[in-house]
Parts: sequence; structure tokens; C-alpha cells
Amino acid sequence: MTPQPAQSVYEEILAHIAKQGGLYSAWYCGIASDWESRLFNDHKVPRKGHWYIARQCYNDADSRNVEQALLKAGCDGGTGGGDKTTVYVYAYLMSEETEP
Repeated sequence: MTPQPAQSVYEEILAHIAKQGGLYSAWYCGIASDWESRLFNDHKVPRKGHWYIARQCYNDADSRNVEQALLKAGCDGGTGGGDKTTVYVYAYLMSEETEP
């Protein structure tokens, strides 16, 4: 995955949510240093047949800013986790299969 400016990451995630057609509140967003492990192991998101997206920012400050903007837009999630390697922003459509 190639790093992108924070604004591009934010816009791509919002466009993905809009493509699905649901409410922002039905989506969970977060940041991670290993987005695949976070999505598929921790949150139990199915690899196939499920709506999710992950993008890489240039640094952890950018990823935190994108996360904050997504939360303000109405996505579910929280803040405060991670470290300097936390450069990935992810979002997924919550379902009975996912945690949460």
C-alpha cells in the first residue's frame, strides 16, 4: 500500500462508504500499524463479501487526523490507541459477524 496525503485518505474512505449507501453510523473506523490483523483478527471482518477499506497515511499524526474527521462525520470508533507506527486508517461496515 502506498502512503497518501490525509485528505486523499479521508475522501477515499468517505467515497467507499457512500458507494455502499449506508449511514456513517453503521461503519466503524480506526487506526492501526497492521491493518490486516486489526480488521480480520481483532474485528472479525470477513475477508470476502464484506465492505471494508484501509489506506496508508504518511505518518501517525495524519492517520489520527483522518480518524478524528471520520468520527466527526458520524462513524463509530474511538481514539487514543497506537504509536508512531500507526499509519493505517481503516473502516468497515459493522454486522453481526464483526466485533463491534
